[in-house]
Amino acid sequence: MTGFRLAYGGAQQILRIKPDVTVLGKIVGGGLPVGAYGGRADIMKKIMPAGPVFQAGTLSGNPLAMAAGIATLRELKENPPYDKLERLSKQLCDGLADAAKASGHETALNRVGSMWTFFFNPIPVTDYDSAKKCDTTRFGRFFWEMMDRGIYLPCSQFEAAFISTAHTAQQIDQTVAAAREAFDQSDNT
Repeated sequence: MTGFRLAYGGAQQILRIKPDVTVLGKIVGGGLPVGAYGGRADIMKKIMPAGPVFQAGTLSGNPLAMAAGIATLRELKENPPYDKLERLSKQLCDGLADAAKASGHETALNRVGSMWTFFFNPIPVTDYDSAKKCDTTRFGRFFWEMMDRGIYLPCSQFEAAFISTAHTAQQIDQTVAAAREAFDQSDNT
């Protein structure tokens, strides 16, 4: 999920992690059915034809998916969207946090780059134990209040939400305005 969404080098670039293996899904092909993996030389030498591990698939090396992957990588390198995504995500998450606080809701908001989610929880959500303390019923009411206002969020507070380059600052403001109303109404439904 973090693929190229957070940085050209993914979350591992931001977190300064050098993984043994990196696995990427359809983000490589701009949504087309494609995947890629790579890793340290000693691991990759285990894959055929150099090594004993067989890896194949019906669509392995599919020309359309590979062309889409190359185009995606080229576009991200030539026109990096990450500053815009960071600005919009910060605008949205700051606005949601302010709206929750103004309505008296205790929420915890987690965000890295353009990925975010918030929880009806008075403490930071960092693990399973803190996640168990989330008020999922209240989130459900908030979700439907947002839907009534034309804003579609993930239907579970345990799913990540994303900002894309298609979003505008005006849409972020509209989302925050809808959230202010939804926070106020979610206790009344």
